[in-house]
Amino acid sequence: MRILAAALMTAAAVALVSWIYVIGLDNQSVTGRDYIEYWAAERLLVEGHNPYDPAGILHEQQAAGMADSAPKVSLSPPVAVFFALPLGMLNAKTGLIVWQLVSLACLCLSILLLWQEFGRQGSGYHLLGLCFPPAISCLMAGQLGIFFLLSAAFFLRFNRTQPWLAGAALLPCALKPHLFLPLAVVLALWSLRRRDLRVPVGFLLALVVSCSLSLWVDPHIWSQYRQLIRAAHIMDVFLPTASVALRFAIDRSAHWIEFVPVAVACAWAAWYYWTRRQTWEWNRQGMLLLMVSVAAAPYSWFSDEAVLFPAVLAAIYAAEKTPRLWMLFGLVALGGMVGTIAAIQLPSPFYLWTAPAWLGWYLYVTSSQRRAIAREEIVVRSA
Repeated sequence: MRILAAALMTAAAVALVSWIYVIGLDNQSVTGRDYIEYWAAERLLVEGHNPYDPAGILHEQQAAGMADSAPKVSLSPPVAVFFALPLGMLNAKTGLIVWQLVSLACLCLSILLLWQEFGRQGSGYHLLGLCFPPAISCLMAGQLGIFFLLSAAFFLRFNRTQPWLAGAALLPCALKPHLFLPLAVVLALWSLRRRDLRVPVGFLLALVVSCSLSLWVDPHIWSQYRQLIRAAHIMDVFLPTASVALRFAIDRSAHWIEFVPVAVACAWAAWYYWTRRQTWEWNRQGMLLLMVSVAAAPYSWFSDEAVLFPAVLAAIYAAEKTPRLWMLFGLVALGGMVGTIAAIQLPSPFYLWTAPAWLGWYLYVTSSQRRAIAREEIVVRSA
């Protein structure tokens, strides 16, 4: 019955979004989203051109109605280019409708998988994923964060029963691997210790197939991507992450500083796993690892934080009977929602606090839970 209700909810949401977009989209609302980066690249690819050519991308975007004189270019590697190829066969408005509907369906599927993974709780807290601020921001911008969330949900749900599928489902994470480096360290250690490589091999097989398909469409796509990265000077741009803020505060020309937090996070992740290797569970200890990975990432956007919802949901279940923890959750969520509703641009320093705030809230919830359990044990022993 709950699965039927979730399916009906998804169908209703899809119908509502379809109606809103069909009657409300204009050229400005289409080209003002990050989605236009992916659409223009796929359009060029369909036409047999370089999908990473800024001049060609600008031409396609202006033809779709964009008034800006600078192109919006995606810096994501050509890992899953082939799977987004149908976008290039549609006009910009129709492509956006399809993109948003697919994103919304992925969000609903992620919520359903997480509800199943965390014990089919009857509280309905999993439905908070539909209004999780980073997920809403991702939908509004047409960004990739919801696909990372779906990967995480699939991995959590199937890493024990279907490890090949769990590994293959991690493919979208290769679009922004810098978000998941500490997780990758632990995944490698976890697989080697168990002498079970099905998860990493499943991921590598999916990666090889995806890259092969991309090369089949455009044999020069990786060299084209390298040329774009060299010309983009991404390291000279301020991004709203703690790592970039640290570099800009100390020496903005010392690019190595930006990678210190993630290097420390990777070392900590190895220690954290190894000291808990006997009782390791991804849906428990892995949640803190997910939070730390995103908070320490050298390059990320607020919309990428949609992938944090599994950890947020786990903490919500732990905080269920503690009003002050709910109040703190509401404050963090409200702050993120303000940025989303006010349409504050993702590169804004406004978003510097969000990933550390989710991490801090998670740590406070889990430490409060441990203290509560310890108090109960003392009461039981003294009784």
